[in-house]
Amino acid sequence: MKLTLKVWRQKNASDNGSFVTYPLDGISKDMSFLEMLDVLNEELSEKGEDPVHFDHDCREGICGMCSLYINGKPHGPQQTTTCQLHMRSFSDGETITIEPWRAKAFPVVKDLVVDRASFDRIIQAGGYVSVNTGGVPDANEIPIPKVIADEAFDAATCIGCGACVAACKNASAMLFTSAKISQLAMLPQGQVERKNRAEKMIAQMDAEGFGACTNTGACAAECPKGISLTNIARMNREYFSAVLSSDNV
Repeated sequence: MKLTLKVWRQKNASDNGSFVTYPLDGISKDMSFLEMLDVLNEELSEKGEDPVHFDHDCREGICGMCSLYINGKPHGPQQTTTCQLHMRSFSDGETITIEPWRAKAFPVVKDLVVDRASFDRIIQAGGYVSVNTGGVPDANEIPIPKVIADEAFDAATCIGCGACVAACKNASAMLFTSAKISQLAMLPQGQVERKNRAEKMIAQMDAEGFGACTNTGACAAECPKGISLTNIARMNREYFSAVLSSDNV
């Protein structure tokens, strides 16, 4: 395959950045998108040029590091992670535009790499269970209906890649935050800190500069793990319940 890549190059967060065009030849349709970028970087290195910086780790669709905006869509044309996107999804001779996530709360580090520490701070604000639960009990001793367990597990599959933020025109992090709140709110272990968790995590989300929910559903449509919008509705209920029962009201 012959391709033309328009890649966003930016030295650091204070640099304006711009697109640079790279022709590429000999790309196999069986390559992953990241393997294609590896080929580009090998060519740039051989020429003595600075390779394109991009995030990656497991390359198995698990870690969420491979955050690229490809042809106007988070992770590209398929609803999957970038590392699981293959070049057969593109046509020979196609021009592919590659950008970093665009969000105030995700400042560019270099080229296609963004700082997503804002997600970590949201988790640190309340996405944990700190109560003493004692020893590890047998799973069958905790009566959790299968429907609830399945919903909690589905919420827990969020990998924190940030595609929801990149897809939203307001750069909202509500799908991510609601998934993290939901997975604990539905389980017995998360009940003690349930109200504080919703208030603290949403307050931190707002403090990071993420926008409000647009209610268009673009986040769920682009999520590689299929996180449901139902979680946002649940998060809103959790928050309103916490606020209305707060001593500060």
